[in-house]
Amino acid sequence: MATKIRLQRGGRKSYAFYRIVIADSRAPRDGRFTEKIGTYNPNTNPATVDLDFDRALYWVEVGAQPTDTVRNILKSEGVYLMKHLRGGVKKGAFDEAAAQAKFEAWKADKQKTNDAIRQKEEQSKKDAAAKELDAEKKVNEAIAKKVAEKKAAQAAAKAEAEAATEETPAEA
Repeated sequence: MATKIRLQRGGRKSYAFYRIVIADSRAPRDGRFTEKIGTYNPNTNPATVDLDFDRALYWVEVGAQPTDTVRNILKSEGVYLMKHLRGGVKKGAFDEAAAQAKFEAWKADKQKTNDAIRQKEEQSKKDAAAKELDAEKKVNEAIAKKVAEKKAAQAAAKAEAEAATEETPAEA
C-alpha cells in the first residue's frame, strides 16, 4: 500500500481549512484516510499549523510520501530536521541529548521569527488604524468648520432681518 501524507480540504467557499492526513494514495482527496495528524489554516499570517509531531515523524520515518505542500509544512515544523538528527544519532555522529539540544535551539529561533512577524503585523494594523483615525478627524473638522460657517451666516442673516424689522417700526 502506497501511503501518502496529504491535505484534506474543509472550510467554506473561498476560506479553505485543511486536515493533514495519512491516506492510501488511491483514495480520493477528501475520502477515506488512515489517520489525522494535524490541521493547517493558510488564512492567518503566518499560517497556523497544529501538528501531532511524534506521529508525523513516525510516518515520515516509515516511508509515507508527503505531497509538496505537506512537505513544506513538515519542514517548517521541524519534522525533517528531527529525522535528520535521528539519522545522525543512529550513525553515531552525536548522542540523543545533542540532537535534542540542536532541535530546541532551532525551535526557539523559529518561534522568535514567528513572534517578530506577528508583532510587525500588529504594528502595521495599529498604524493603519491611526492613519484612518487622523483622516477621519480631518474630515470631521472640515465638516464642523462648514457647519459653523453656515450657522454664522444664518445668524448674521437673522440679525440683519431683525435689525431691518426693528428699523421699520421706529420709522412709522
